[in-house]
Amino acid sequence: QVQLVESGGGLVQAGGSLRLSCVASARTSTNWAMGWFRQAPGKEREFVATIRWNGGSIYYADTVKGRFVLSRDNAKNTIYLQMNDLKPDDTAVYYCAADRSPITSTLRVANSYDYWGQGTQVTVSS
Repeated sequence: QVQLVESGGGLVQAGGSLRLSCVASARTSTNWAMGWFRQAPGKEREFVATIRWNGGSIYYADTVKGRFVLSRDNAKNTIYLQMNDLKPDDTAVYYCAADRSPITSTLRVANSYDYWGQGTQVTVSS
C-alpha cells in the first residue's frame, strides 16, 4: 500500500508564499501521476496541479496557473507545490494524490486517483 505524506501548510497573509511537499512511500509504476487537490469548507474537492512521472508533463488548474509551480524529485518520490501570490480564495485543505495508471482526459478528476494523503491546511488571511 502506497502512503502519501504531505507537509508545509500553514497560515500566510495574502500575497505571501508557501511550499507544500508530498512524499510517496513507493511508486508502483513508471507511468503514474502525482499531484494536488484542495477542498475548502462547504465545497467539492478541486484539482490544483499534477505531473505525469513518465515524460514530466505538468497540468494546472486555471485558477492557479502563473502563481503555483509544481516540481518533483525523482529519486525521492517527492513532489513540491510552490504557491506564490496567495489569495484568501486559496484557503483550503490541500491533498496529495497519486494515480497508478493516469489517462490524460481524467488527470483533473479526483476519482481517478488511487492514493491520497491526509491533507495539510493552508490558510490565507486578507
